[in-house]
Amino acid sequence: MSMSMPAELWPDVQPDAARRLMLAGVESFARRGYHATTTRDIASAAGMSPAALYVHFPSKAALLFAISRSGHERVLALVERAAASSDDTVDAMRDIVEQFVMWHARRHTVARVVQYELGALPEDEYRVVADLRRGIERIVRDLVERGLEEGVFTVSDAHTAARAVLSLGVDVARWYSDRARQTPEALGREYGELALRMLGAKTS
Repeated sequence: MSMSMPAELWPDVQPDAARRLMLAGVESFARRGYHATTTRDIASAAGMSPAALYVHFPSKAALLFAISRSGHERVLALVERAAASSDDTVDAMRDIVEQFVMWHARRHTVARVVQYELGALPEDEYRVVADLRRGIERIVRDLVERGLEEGVFTVSDAHTAARAVLSLGVDVARWYSDRARQTPEALGREYGELALRMLGAKTS
């Protein structure tokens, strides 16, 4: 990930220095882990003085929260769009999985921090992010339930199935790298088919 990308990652965050700190935080947390990363590490990675972080974020935890909330809001919006992309339940589920997997592959460093550093968030901030996660899971679960009613899915429990589908995509952030054999697009298509088979859908 390049320091030239913060505007693309967080277009709504101002000023540019705040975006640079968020990107530096992502890179530092991904490399060292949240607890082993110091504010000095983050400021240094952003090319700023150690005190610069506190101009934009009151604490290291606040920076992690900004990164995590932004990531989850983007994924929630992505899943909402995919769910509404087709009246056909199978096609909508395929699109959700493809888009979800592609995001976790393309943004694998950000996604790794967003998905795997949740436990470091303070309680109030954790509740905000957990609510966003429930929103994502609710959309997928509702679609699974619709598929069960239509007879196109055959799983025994919609809640468990929804979590399993999302877990496939979340895990991509753990292992995917820029050296991966498959492009994010190819991986998304393959995972889309795998998820539909897991749900018992007949695919062509």
